[in-house]
Amino acid sequence: MAAFTHHVFICTNTRPEGHPRGCCNADGSARLRERFKDEVARRNLKATVRANASGCLDQCEHGPTVVVYPDGVWYGFVRDEDVVEIVESHLLAGRPVERLRLKPACINTRACEHKPRPAGEGAIAK
Repeated sequence: MAAFTHHVFICTNTRPEGHPRGCCNADGSARLRERFKDEVARRNLKATVRANASGCLDQCEHGPTVVVYPDGVWYGFVRDEDVVEIVESHLLAGRPVERLRLKPACINTRACEHKPRPAGEGAIAK
């Protein structure tokens, strides 16, 4: 079997309702992961693309969060209806879906426009 060309990690972490950081899998269904798996199978990509459930990717404010490796492309606020576009554009055509792509300034940073501000801090500059 050939090596996988892409690994798609879909955050399935859950947090209590009302948590200030948000939650990638608020309803606990892992439906988004299943949607990716179904689309990968439908496109006959199972030999080259792996869609995996992931624990917390520490991007909760951007959830649901998906990351595609080896490209290192992070997607945020992904909905079920975005899956086909990600598979067609990114995995098949090699073009990341820019409208869903997280800004580099938002990934693994203490503050970005989507993260809650600690008490006493002013607005975060965009």
